[in-house]
Amino acid sequence: MKYFIKKLTEKFIEGALFLSSTVTTLTIILIVFFLFREGFSLFKHSPVEDGFVIAVNKGNPVDKITGPQIMDIFDQEITNWEKVGGANDSIILFRIDNISDYYTEAQLGDSFQYVPQLISRLIDSIPGMVAFIPATYAVDGFKGRVIELPNVSMKKFFTEKEWYPTAQPAAQMGVLALIMGTLWVSLGAILLALPLGLATAIYMAEIANEKTRRVLKPLIELLAGIPSVVYGFFGLVIIVPLIQKVFELPVGETGLAGSIILAIMALPTIITISEDALRTTPRAMKEASLALGANKWQTISRVTVPYAASGISAAAILGMGRAIGETMAVLMVTGNAAVMPHTLLEPVRTIPATIAAELGEATQGGLHFKALFALGCILFIITMVVNLTVEYISSKRKLTKR
Repeated sequence: MKYFIKKLTEKFIEGALFLSSTVTTLTIILIVFFLFREGFSLFKHSPVEDGFVIAVNKGNPVDKITGPQIMDIFDQEITNWEKVGGANDSIILFRIDNISDYYTEAQLGDSFQYVPQLISRLIDSIPGMVAFIPATYAVDGFKGRVIELPNVSMKKFFTEKEWYPTAQPAAQMGVLALIMGTLWVSLGAILLALPLGLATAIYMAEIANEKTRRVLKPLIELLAGIPSVVYGFFGLVIIVPLIQKVFELPVGETGLAGSIILAIMALPTIITISEDALRTTPRAMKEASLALGANKWQTISRVTVPYAASGISAAAILGMGRAIGETMAVLMVTGNAAVMPHTLLEPVRTIPATIAAELGEATQGGLHFKALFALGCILFIITMVVNLTVEYISSKRKLTKR
């Protein structure tokens, strides 16, 4: 009886563990599927906001026009139809707010019931007019012609530099500046954190006595438990004014401020993993080096560190992964400017900061919403590449030790 109960208990535990792992795996797969489904739906969408259309006079020969051209037209950088393949005629802009320039309140009606017919008549009577109007106005009986803009291009999405997802009448979806901002800040963080983290790890693994190590290790691990918003406040109050003063800048919210904050946040990961890698160096290798006449520092630099190189590399990549995915602290200290960075002393915007800042304002299911999911796909791919690199380095390290 006891044997039967024991077997039944083991089967129950195995089933529970299997169910838990299955649910976890399916959850991850569903999250990734949902992320990419929403993100890639952006490229099936016109850059014009849902519920609105671009309309022109029926006699206008222009039948193809891009989102950037529409923005240049409404920004009055393009003022003649000839520049977009049309006739030599001035472009007259019309938005729904301009209706009062052409018609009186009496003509519009008490509840604006005559507005659709009046807009239709207006577009029909002015050959050079281009109108940004609600789609419900361009239905049966509409005397103008609706221009269909090409869908958001994946190529332009990754190569354009302008990020104005809420611009009207056509959104500008260029993420190159956001990608470069993310990589600049993350690379700067690793360049700052890796030397300091490696030096600390070497000290703790090879030089510090056990008492000092017991004090330092919990303090370093405590850094990982501090909320990112606290780091952001620290950067905003201390680091940002310091950078502004030292480099004599108009503002201190720069990529350098973000790199310093991220470097501090990445230090626990780099120090902990590097120290573990250094401590796995066989004692026999160290003793052999010392027996051959090498001093302690030569042994560390020529035996211990090279042996732990793969572990140190994994620590650096994981630290970079932490930097790439960080949101709140970066949002607070980098200036949040979606422009192409040329130096770390300029304001930048990262992908996680963009998602955090704009997701609350995006209409669910709208163009802006889908664009932010596309940014999430990019971030997922970057972090996946980082994790796969860590796995490759770790497996290579195991094979080397064998």
